[in-house]
Amino acid sequence: MDSSIYLVLGVYALYGLTKVYISVMNFGFILEKRSTTPVLLDNSKWVEAANYEMAKEKFSIVSSFFDLFLFFFWLGFGLDYLSTLVANQTNSILQSVIFIDLFVIVGYVLTLPFGLYEKFVIDKKFGFNNSTLKLFIADEIKGGVIGLVLTSVVVAGVAWFLESSENWWIYTFIFLFSVIILINMLFPTIRALMFDKFTPMDETPLGVEIGKLLEREGFKISGIFKVDASKRDSRLNAYFGGLGKTKRVVLYDTLIEKLTTNELLAVLGHELGHFKHKDILKNIAIMGGLLLFILALFGNIPTYIYEDLGLYPSTHILIALFMIFSTPIFFFAMPLINILSRENEFAADEFGGEVQTTQDMGSALIKLSNENKKFPLSHILHKIFYETHPGVIERLEKMGVPYNKPNNEEIDIVKMAEDG
Repeated sequence: MDSSIYLVLGVYALYGLTKVYISVMNFGFILEKRSTTPVLLDNSKWVEAANYEMAKEKFSIVSSFFDLFLFFFWLGFGLDYLSTLVANQTNSILQSVIFIDLFVIVGYVLTLPFGLYEKFVIDKKFGFNNSTLKLFIADEIKGGVIGLVLTSVVVAGVAWFLESSENWWIYTFIFLFSVIILINMLFPTIRALMFDKFTPMDETPLGVEIGKLLEREGFKISGIFKVDASKRDSRLNAYFGGLGKTKRVVLYDTLIEKLTTNELLAVLGHELGHFKHKDILKNIAIMGGLLLFILALFGNIPTYIYEDLGLYPSTHILIALFMIFSTPIFFFAMPLINILSRENEFAADEFGGEVQTTQDMGSALIKLSNENKKFPLSHILHKIFYETHPGVIERLEKMGVPYNKPNNEEIDIVKMAEDG
């Protein structure tokens, strides 16, 4: 076996095993911390949040091993088999579209049980999932149709560039980057038409207060909306959707129910801080740079690597390999991206505290941590690779907001279970 195939297999195996190792370490870390004195949460929520994180880590371990299985399945059999299915298609661009659509569909079907288990077993057990199987199926069908249409259009464009120029990766980058910007602009409209019910809030008392905040900060949007997120999930959230003239404030109905007006304004102030500091544009630039790097890498793959992998060098195979290997490349780039992201979050917290008060910002973070059952501690490797936001404790300390601190006493988990 040629050394190049060892390198290819080794990179993906390292990616999968690194994910497993991080999950194992974080599971053990949280298991140990679960019996210590709670921070931010009361005893029952502390234990429940720890159990939720550990359940997710066990799920992640199984998922990571399955991802490794899928990788070897595709390289050892799947890609070659799909190639035989589309071999009679004379139009090379249509051949690539059909091939990648089949690649996506097979991958979706094989991983669907994991999505069902996460939503209807783990999230249901810990009180997050409010969705019905009927709603889940409807969402998956609509999302699947949109995804396949978008995939087909993108693959057709990429295939055309691949077959038209030696520098296809440069033109592909411009094309993909434009598609990403367009999706961000259209996302609120698509979401409103296909999935959620958006209720205008501009004239409500809360909407008026939000409008005053936005006007004071010189921030123009297309509207303020409440979304019926509670029909699917009980977690709290809010976001600024869209770009340019399509920007809108979107509040989950669960968030409106749990936070006070001042806390909500502080949370929105935090999001405004990201726009004020141009964090969105910075993130787009960083991800664009990483995308360009990956495309340049794939644009210069020697033909012999395909042969070593037992694959015929073709447009659709190159696109499939790009889809497979872009994930581990992004994963190993995340530590650097997360460092920058966490610094941006601190600055946005500061802005949210200036818009209202640091106490409002701090109490909102504590409520979000409680309601979303977010365990406030995690292993250092988990922070490095996964956490785009600083821990809640770090954020509170940075703002100087007081919180209940541990006194190193231990919780009797067995007794708590017996007491119900």
